[in-house]
Amino acid sequence: MSQRQVLQVFEQYQKSRTQFVQTIAELATRPQNIETLQNAGKLGLGSPTVTFIDVPLLLDVVPTIQQTTALALGRLANYNDDLAEAVVKGDILPQLVYSLTEQNRFYKKAAAFVLRAVAKHSPALAQAVVDCGALDALVISLEEFDPGVKEAAAWALGYIARHNAHLSQAVVDAGAVPLLVLCIQEPEVALKRIAASALSDIAKHSPELAQTVVDTGAIAHLAQMILNPDAKLKRQVFSALSQISKHSVDLAEMVVEAEIFPAVLACLRDPDEYVRKNVTTLMREITKHTPELSLMIVNAGGVAAVIDYLGDSRGNVRLPGIMMLGYVAAHSENLAMAVIVSKGVPQLAICLSEEPEEHIKAATAWAFGQIGRHTPEHARAVSTANVLPKLLALYMDTDSSEDLQVKAKKALKSILQKCTYLPALEPLLYEAPSNILKHVVCQFSKVLPHDSKARRLFVTSGGLKKVQEIKADPGSALQEYINSINNCYPEEIVRYYSPGYSETLLARVEKYQPV
Repeated sequence: MSQRQVLQVFEQYQKSRTQFVQTIAELATRPQNIETLQNAGKLGLGSPTVTFIDVPLLLDVVPTIQQTTALALGRLANYNDDLAEAVVKGDILPQLVYSLTEQNRFYKKAAAFVLRAVAKHSPALAQAVVDCGALDALVISLEEFDPGVKEAAAWALGYIARHNAHLSQAVVDAGAVPLLVLCIQEPEVALKRIAASALSDIAKHSPELAQTVVDTGAIAHLAQMILNPDAKLKRQVFSALSQISKHSVDLAEMVVEAEIFPAVLACLRDPDEYVRKNVTTLMREITKHTPELSLMIVNAGGVAAVIDYLGDSRGNVRLPGIMMLGYVAAHSENLAMAVIVSKGVPQLAICLSEEPEEHIKAATAWAFGQIGRHTPEHARAVSTANVLPKLLALYMDTDSSEDLQVKAKKALKSILQKCTYLPALEPLLYEAPSNILKHVVCQFSKVLPHDSKARRLFVTSGGLKKVQEIKADPGSALQEYINSINNCYPEEIVRYYSPGYSETLLARVEKYQPV
């Protein structure tokens, strides 16, 4: 056999290995192939606990085969946690971690992709990635010259940090945060996005972790990007600012002090719905803390802008806006009135009618309670929008979730206890169960003694007759309220509208002897 023939054997072997890993990597891009690939690994083409691609191919002498093997592994591990666990059990991670510090940039990107694909599924798998020493290697990769390697490393760190505070703290302890803040200052937009996302994943778990992000100067750099034309970057920027703001008054004030208002309000008209949602979420996280922070956003035009946003949106993206209005209104009479003056009540009423999701209805009911609970004027603004019958219907609907029923009931009670606008209360006399009815009757007992016009209207509309039909326990609060209403009228009028009075009259007619 000639030298050329011998070399051909090795060339053919190399071509076969290359073709094998490239084909697997290509097949792994299509979800419909994954199960077949997984089963093929269990049929003796590979170890039963490890996928058919394993360490020998990762250590191949040909760099292209190494990189393609890592890419295929990443795609498989990305698909489900069983395959990700197979990668962990196959002792593949230590080799990938070693390669992150030794190999070329193409391999580093592929290795970081595998680590990310494994870590994303669960805290246990993310911990396995941490346990094999990946954090130090990934943090070193953040200092690479190549932006693609930085991006892959930042992505993996974010996926590790997102699971819980313990993993997030491990990422912080590895020294990732200052380097991620440097990454958001790089010119590459894709790198900015991933770094901002990773900072958001770190900050979300606790005030201490958020403070760590703030201490590296992240807020100022994030604030500079709020008007960047790239929608995906803005999503991550607003998400990170929200995750920082949510924990405490001090952190929220630091975000506000970066002078992002009123500039962010322009993003409520952004074509990307997730940019709009994340801006509204940021405003919700800021307004919930104090009346002063809420007032600052009201003065910047934030309430009116959010109400317009609710009108232009549908579905889950409405939720943070609804809650933001509720938080603003909860703080004080004046702030609740700002929501009313900005036409917030009719828009919330539309949300309550349009949205099929119960958690959105529950949030809207809660917001109405926060608006209407302050004074009779606030309660009237809510009741004139025909909200009370809708809240009552949600409370009484047996198909409503427990949370929705609780929130609708609580909102109803808090509005009713302030409502003196009788035309809005009267329909509830006919529909409300006794635990709600007592609040309705109570309001009539407060208003009728002081308003002669209302007393007359209460008779002609049938309200007085309905009150006489209510069966209340003797000595109960409800009975006392009914007595107070009856005391507003002559005795014969009360008797006239009492149940059975017509029969009493007919009996008297029968007994009457004409002269």
